[in-house]
Amino acid sequence: MYTNETDFENRMVDPEYNAADTETENPLRPKTLSDYIGQEKVKENLAIYIEAAKKRNEALDHVLLYGPPGLGKTTLAGIIANEMGVNLRITSGPAIERPGDLAALLTSLNEGDVLFIDEIHRLPRVVEEILYPAMEDFSIDIITGKGQMAASYHLPLPKFTLVGATTRAGQLSAPLRDRFGVVLRLELYTPEELSKIITRSAGILGIGIEADGSLEIASRSRGTPRIANRFLKRIRDFAEIMSDGVITYNTAKIALDRMEVDELGLDSGDRRMLSAIINFYGGGPVGVETLGAAIGEEAITIEDVVEPYLMQIGFLRRTPRGRCVTKSAYLHLGLTPPDCAACPPEQQSLLD
Repeated sequence: MYTNETDFENRMVDPEYNAADTETENPLRPKTLSDYIGQEKVKENLAIYIEAAKKRNEALDHVLLYGPPGLGKTTLAGIIANEMGVNLRITSGPAIERPGDLAALLTSLNEGDVLFIDEIHRLPRVVEEILYPAMEDFSIDIITGKGQMAASYHLPLPKFTLVGATTRAGQLSAPLRDRFGVVLRLELYTPEELSKIITRSAGILGIGIEADGSLEIASRSRGTPRIANRFLKRIRDFAEIMSDGVITYNTAKIALDRMEVDELGLDSGDRRMLSAIINFYGGGPVGVETLGAAIGEEAITIEDVVEPYLMQIGFLRRTPRGRCVTKSAYLHLGLTPPDCAACPPEQQSLLD
């Protein structure tokens, strides 16, 4: 059993934003669509929407950005504001606790401004209902006082652009989702795209890097720029000692191996969880609560932090009876898959 509850906290391969990313990410964020690498379909459509809105001298329609964390949703919100030539206000769903908080934000906006709400799926329902007329009619109704002293005020708002970002589009209510005129999904990046991002970031940070070194970092970064930039910052330290400050293929490989990140971007926590399912439960199926107890982690951490990437690369499957490890995961860990005839029905198809 694993009892260390920090196995999946502060991981190098965690795509979620943490305080350590502030120093690295802020100077590296592109300011224009032309500087933004990857997400070509999103960029092409967004460029047309922005140009059309500018020609009509109107605010851009409300934009919903969704997809896995670390792919550049916040960066795109900043680019939209820059391209439109307006101010950007940033907040998050959990930070807006009361309708008054949202009203204060909305009434402080200028004409055409961009309001970016990260994790918009976590907005309280009472706040979300205030947002509906603000998005549709650019006005809000505020009620003050109680009983006979209650009074309703209708406040017009400047025409603004709401940019919402979420990693869980399915958790958005239908009324909120339907009020976004532009809905864009961000996909994981290819190693080639990540390599370009890493090379650009290295140039900004003044780090020497060779093409094969950049590609080695990219191939282990889980298709996520945030992880790639995080790796770049740490591998720079190895390069200072090992290769005169230049990141080569060998330097990148040795550094990532020492950080226990393998060729597919799995770290020791990923491999421990897969091994636990194989060693303790014969490869599955096993319920997430049971699995969490076995490895000393909360079920929500497994679902939100560990499982998504393992499922994306085909190493883990969810079945009605629980999680199952696939044949590919066995082979990656250097293990022999069991005889399919002895497996539960849910797992047999995964091991064929």
